[in-house]
Amino acid sequence: MDEGAQDITELVKGIVLALVDEPDQAEVTSVYEGETIIVSIQVTPDDVGKIIGRQGRIIKSIRTLARAASSLGDGEQVEVEHRRAGGQLLG
Repeated sequence: MDEGAQDITELVKGIVLALVDEPDQAEVTSVYEGETIIVSIQVTPDDVGKIIGRQGRIIKSIRTLARAASSLGDGEQVEVEHRRAGGQLLG
């Protein structure tokens, strides 16, 4: 993982850890798929609502910030996905 992807992952991780009640159970990882950085957020079932927010506003904001951060670097495409603990993808 290059420095840009690591910076984006750390940005998302900082936001997520500030939002959840159980930060020790939260996990933020990233992988490359082609030229796209996939940032995955995994939290406990009780914290999922805090990450998604009302009508998805918080996760949309996290995605916007991650994409803005990537545009400052190499301009790589960024996708942010969120999962429940156990790996179930939540849209």
